[in-house]
Order: sequence, then structure tokens, then C-alpha cells
Amino acid sequence: MIWLVSMPKFLKRKFFKDIINKLFGKNKKLKIGFYGHPNSGKTTLANRITTDWIGKPIGLVSEIPHETRKVYRQEHVTLSLDDLELDFDIIDTPGIATKIDYKNFLEFGLSEIEAKERAKEATKGIIEAIKWLDDVTGVLLVIDSTEDPLTQANITIMGNLEARKIPFIIVANKIDLPEASPDKIHAVFPQHTVVPISALHGEHISDLYQAMVDKFN
Repeated sequence: MIWLVSMPKFLKRKFFKDIINKLFGKNKKLKIGFYGHPNSGKTTLANRITTDWIGKPIGLVSEIPHETRKVYRQEHVTLSLDDLELDFDIIDTPGIATKIDYKNFLEFGLSEIEAKERAKEATKGIIEAIKWLDDVTGVLLVIDSTEDPLTQANITIMGNLEARKIPFIIVANKIDLPEASPDKIHAVFPQHTVVPISALHGEHISDLYQAMVDKFN
């Protein structure tokens, strides 16, 4: 074991973590779920990460709420940072809302039939997203930093994650907008890791990658 003394710190950490994982059966595949309100930027962030690391986006984005109405999975994403690698699947989930009213979709030019169908699909998507909490091993909770972070949906998601002991990072998104206030998210959730970014423009995305390696590796 003399070779262990001269081993770099990051390799020592990985070596001992691998041993612990094998001893306690924690070697299951890492699946990172993207959760948050509709239009908080979950799919934009998923697209940013998959484009950075595998060269292609995962899904469509739109100004219309609940554009993502079913779970999308991208397997085999490998994030490399400072001689460390994070291998994971992305689970991009529909936006979590406590109430869905088809009338809200009419404002975006959808017909009543289209709006009702979208509301129905969105409701099914939320149920599917909640079910995925039984399978994800880590979560990026994406919060629009231009909005009030203290919402029932955010509190409900965090409560579920804490109860299930699922590690998570709060992503304070849309810091490129003038009305953004990521400091407010820090103030409301001081006990959690909060990383301010702009998923659209890639601002501070390297900070998020570092936080992901630290939290999920």
C-alpha cells in the first residue's frame, strides 16, 4: 500500500469512494433528473450540457409552458473536469406545477382543443416526473432567478428530495436577464448548494460542472 501515499488527492478520493460504493452496494448507474417549474430552463440546460459533452441537444424549447410533457432520457453523458469524470444519464422531466388550467394556453394562440390536450398531456407528464424520483440518483433543481423561488412546487420538490436523501443542486437560471436575482435564491435556501448560471448563454456553466462533480461523484 506504499503506492497509496504518493497517489494524488483526487485519485485517493476516487479510490476510497469506489471501495465504499462496492461495500455498500452503491454502484448503480448515476441518473441526474432535471426538475423545476415550467419554463425555468430545464431543457435549455439539458441541451447546453448534452451539446457541450456529446455534441447534440436533447429536446425542443418553447415560450409556451409545458413544452416538455414527457420524460426525455439521454444516456452516456460523460463530463470531464480536472482529471475527474462524471458519467451519467440525463433525465429531463416536464415542469412541475401545482395547477394546470388549459385557459392559460389560449394566451399563446392555441385553440381550445389544443389547449385542453396540452393540459392533459402536461398533467400526465407531471405524474411521470414524480414517479421518476424513485429512480434518479441526483437532481438539478432549476429555478428561474427572475421569479419568486419560494413556491409550493419548489418546496414540494425539495421536501421529496430530502425525504428520499437524493443529493441535489439548485440551479439559479436566467442570470443574463436584468431582473434576475440569484442572491434571493441564496438567501431563501442558504442550506443548499446554489449555482447561478445562464443556460441560454452558457454563463458560469463551468461552475455548475464543478458543483456536479463535487456533489454527484
